[in-house]
Amino acid sequence: MEDKMKEFLSNNDLDIFEPHSGHEDRFLRKLEQPKRKGISFQWLSVAASVVLLIGFYFGTQFSTKSEFSIEDISPEMGETQMFFVNAINQELREIEKYRTLDTETIIEDALDDIEELEEHYQNYVKDLQFKGNEEQVIQAMVTNYQQRLKILQSLQSLLERLKNPTNQNIEFNETI
Repeated sequence: MEDKMKEFLSNNDLDIFEPHSGHEDRFLRKLEQPKRKGISFQWLSVAASVVLLIGFYFGTQFSTKSEFSIEDISPEMGETQMFFVNAINQELREIEKYRTLDTETIIEDALDDIEELEEHYQNYVKDLQFKGNEEQVIQAMVTNYQQRLKILQSLQSLLERLKNPTNQNIEFNETI
């Protein structure tokens, strides 16, 4: 190890001389000088954020004004939609209480079914938008909501049975 160190020092030209006169004074003056302010990009980032927020605001304003509303075609359907959306959201909140590693796949499978029904519903909305107030389309939309709610209620029932299997056995034995 010592040989390698000596070899390194002998092969490399190291600066072992004293700095030029006045080096320390120049160094201290540079430390005391006020820092030069370069271009500050902080104000630019704030301005960009403001522009983005304004863009999102106007984007949502224009999209909601031109967006199709079911209530425009059928006020009763708007009320029905609100009822089902609230009921489905309530069921989803209840189901989330049962989410564990054991129930994850069961819940995700049911949510996939709900998602598929949502895609069908969006097709019904398009049909309603182009065809107008057609009773068959509106009935299909209501049935779609009923199917979603039925899936969620069945899922919740299954999750309750999985959570408390002993209670289900007692009820089963009582009915026999």
